[in-house]
Amino acid sequence: MRMRLLAAGTRMPGWVDAGCDDYVTRLRGDYRLELVEIPLGDRGSGDVRRAVEAEGKRLQVGGKALTTEQLARWLEDRAREGDSPVFCIGGPDGLATEIDALARLRWSLSALTLPHGLARVVVAEAIYRAVSLIRGLPYHRA
Repeated sequence: MRMRLLAAGTRMPGWVDAGCDDYVTRLRGDYRLELVEIPLGDRGSGDVRRAVEAEGKRLQVGGKALTTEQLARWLEDRAREGDSPVFCIGGPDGLATEIDALARLRWSLSALTLPHGLARVVVAEAIYRAVSLIRGLPYHRA
């Protein structure tokens, strides 16, 4: 199954790139993850809503907290259905309403506000952890 992580922002700190790359590299074979960076909308005019809408058009596509086991089951269901899930992480001002309306699942990573770079790493790790559970690998210890 091919999964994509669409994330707003193109200039992340090295630790974000390294963290995401590590998990993307580990996810090979039947479950693959591809990171696609989406340029942020122009905020120079001070019109944040317009910037978020512009990011939303580039992404094309309150959340539910999931355990690793629940995420693994959700991924297995998508694989059985032949789906290719797309995970979206908005920019510093959130996700466009149009994109949010298309979501089959709104996944809450935390009740905390996370920087979107950190959210990338958390999502990539969580997906890797769920896939390791599906594959029966010893990575996940509950």
